Amino acid sequence: MLYRGQLNEFIRLADIDASNYDLLKEKITDGLSVIWSIDQLKIRVDGSEHLFPPNSVFFLTEYHKVEVLEVSKARLIRFNRAFYCIADHDSEVGCKGILFFGASEFPRISIPPEELEKFDILWKMFAIEMVSKDDLQNDMLLMMLKRLLILCTRVYKEQTELTSFDKKQLDIVREYNYLVESNFKTKRQVADYAEMLNKSPKTLANLFKKYNEKSPQQIIQTRTILEARRLLRYSDKSIKEIACEVGYEDIQSFSRFFRKTEGVSPSDFKKAV
Repeated sequence: MLYRGQLNEFIRLADIDASNYDLLKEKITDGLSVIWSIDQLKIRVDGSEHLFPPNSVFFLTEYHKVEVLEVSKARLIRFNRAFYCIADHDSEVGCKGILFFGASEFPRISIPPEELEKFDILWKMFAIEMVSKDDLQNDMLLMMLKRLLILCTRVYKEQTELTSFDKKQLDIVREYNYLVESNFKTKRQVADYAEMLNKSPKTLANLFKKYNEKSPQQIIQTRTILEARRLLRYSDKSIKEIACEVGYEDIQSFSRFFRKTEGVSPSDFKKAV
């Protein structure tokens, strides 16, 4: 089921099985995905394998590279930012928020048994609205999507104990991750992001330690190495071109960074994949 609006708004609802699992790999501009594994699901995201038990839900952005390894039954909701101006919503259900913020990690939840009926009913209502053809369809689909994201956000906060965290401080953590996603190719120092956030690097370091996150510098490095691995695995670009694309002016500096993180040289990594 697919809806397209007059301004290139896009949302897709699909029941996934072995006959149409390629939809999980579909790439759309500014695309965001909610994937619900009804049965066990095994995928590879950016080269790393993940096994999801039944009634797991995970959230991907357009930056993730997905390969399907094993699928029986799943549900997919994919939409673009033109449909739901999620990038402009500085809230917990925005792309700067808890579920969609970048590519270094992707949040996941396990639907609690007591919440499963609520998720099922919402899916059925969503499917009904997808086939409605009246002037209110867009508004209803927006309402269904926002309701789903709110449900998922509540569960995620409970399962990661985020409910006890200070909201203003958590907003800074989320904003930092979003800024890294947007700027990691040109800004590799924590001080750059601290200035953008009007905070000191020390304040950011203390804040991330409190939330048991990677350090601010580790987040930059993780995003950079993820992009490098992705380009080495999936593109035909030379190592020199890849080094330049992830922000390194010379191949030697890039090779040292890659070897220190991955334990092998970029050329050996590329040969192995």
